[in-house]
Amino acid sequence: MVSIRSVPSTPSSLAANDFPWIIEHREDRCTLCGRCTAVCPVNAIKLSYMRQRMPKLVLNAAERKTSFRTFVGIRQKTDVSKRCVGCGLCAMVCPNQAIKPVPNPTRDRVRFQNTQHGEAWKRGGRRNEPGANLLDKILFTRISMLTDPALDAGRHEFFLNTLLGRVLSPEEYLKRKMNGDWIPPVREIFPFIIGSMSFGALSPNMWLGLLQGVAYLNEVHHMPVVMATGEGGCPPWVLKSKFLKYIILQIASGYFGWDEIIRAIPEMQCDPAAIEIKYGQGAKPGDGGLLMWYKVSKLIARLRGVPEGVDLPSPPVHQTLYSIEESVMKMIQSLSMAWDFRVPVYPKISGSNSAKAVLNNLVRNPYAAGLLIDGVDGGTGAAYNVSMDFMGHPIASNLRECYLDLCAQGKQNEIPLFAAGGVGKNGNVTQNGMALIMLGASGVHLGKYIMQAAAGCLGAEDHNRCNICNIGLCPKGITSQNPKIYRRLDPDKVAERVVDTFLAIRTEMKKIMAPLGRSQSLPIGMSDALGIADKAAAERLQIKYVC
Repeated sequence: MVSIRSVPSTPSSLAANDFPWIIEHREDRCTLCGRCTAVCPVNAIKLSYMRQRMPKLVLNAAERKTSFRTFVGIRQKTDVSKRCVGCGLCAMVCPNQAIKPVPNPTRDRVRFQNTQHGEAWKRGGRRNEPGANLLDKILFTRISMLTDPALDAGRHEFFLNTLLGRVLSPEEYLKRKMNGDWIPPVREIFPFIIGSMSFGALSPNMWLGLLQGVAYLNEVHHMPVVMATGEGGCPPWVLKSKFLKYIILQIASGYFGWDEIIRAIPEMQCDPAAIEIKYGQGAKPGDGGLLMWYKVSKLIARLRGVPEGVDLPSPPVHQTLYSIEESVMKMIQSLSMAWDFRVPVYPKISGSNSAKAVLNNLVRNPYAAGLLIDGVDGGTGAAYNVSMDFMGHPIASNLRECYLDLCAQGKQNEIPLFAAGGVGKNGNVTQNGMALIMLGASGVHLGKYIMQAAAGCLGAEDHNRCNICNIGLCPKGITSQNPKIYRRLDPDKVAERVVDTFLAIRTEMKKIMAPLGRSQSLPIGMSDALGIADKAAAERLQIKYVC
């Protein structure tokens, strides 16, 4: 009698075809070089001995028997914590095209097992919402023809920059100028801004590549592109360099990195482009920042003044502030004073029903340089899945509501609004950005799109591909603090792609503005140029309904 050893089964037991990504391996092509197993960021595959039954077919029943062969092959692990994330790095390094991840066509059962050890699912990226979003559906319908000749996008001169800072009326400006009174600082910047991604969330090579690209755009192409740091400050050498003028320094509720910034003020060669006070983030409204311990290296720990290898969650709110009025008075004015009122200071908030109330308080304060609203489709390096998918406010309607409120007060040309959250989610970055500008934004912030365009981020929300920014195992080295991983990323190549991306955005901006007959200023609030084949959206945004 043959005894059959039973395979232990537990509530978390899964087979390979239960996972969101299934490894397809062709034994006939594989040379067992081991590159795929060495490079897998989550250790989802292994070289393993396998036994294959080889039946022998003969006519004589007495000679029939079965033989077995033992060989080494690639096997996918079925541990939930080591599930394949579909990054495809194994396929990139395989010399014989013998392996690749394939999305599971049946139901992904891992989502029911992600609560291991009582911890809810966390990930990076954006919301898991496939298909076109609202911004992708907006059309530019006001095309100048015979009655209003269009411009030549290739040969005409265009003014494509926007203003960051409180803009006084001509009468008020001349009055203050003649009396020697204080005039709010204003920066002329490119309207597409690299949004807040911290030194810590991004790897040193990625951060350096972004900075090199921004510097090249400013100094060679004379495009005033700026980038925001996110929470955690920036490398100390940057604070004492001339490149600081291209950087927006962010202060968030954890105040990480600000000891270094304050100490560096006397030695700064120039002022930063602006100061951003983060109160909320569109991807996880109501939560503070979160840098998981995997990414708190010795360098990051030193910059942030914390022990190495500990989680760094930020409080959901600034602990010393209890109202928007107090926030404006304390934070904005104190940070303005730190740079002797020479630097624009503005808050960043999550899109919500209270965004208009925040804006109305900023309008009354002369030191507020603007408002950044971050919508529900914003990306993040780490957040609970339930926050990313089910919390927040779409950016288009929130921005539009705030802009129309400014128009009602006659302040639409005084305090700029900036929008973020899902710009370029499906690759239509210039169309998305210009649509928001025509809805009332003075500029837009890009985050995830820049990672995808400049560094080749492998994340894709429609199939939940990769999106492991939170655990520091980014296969491209974009969001890792492990030197063995982030050395895969060449900062010079990242800088080159940043430059290519922004030059392409500039060209597309001209292609959009030329048919509108607009060249000397951005079409901020030019909503009569927009149309959408969605009647409810058209009524909500107060733009044309076209079909």
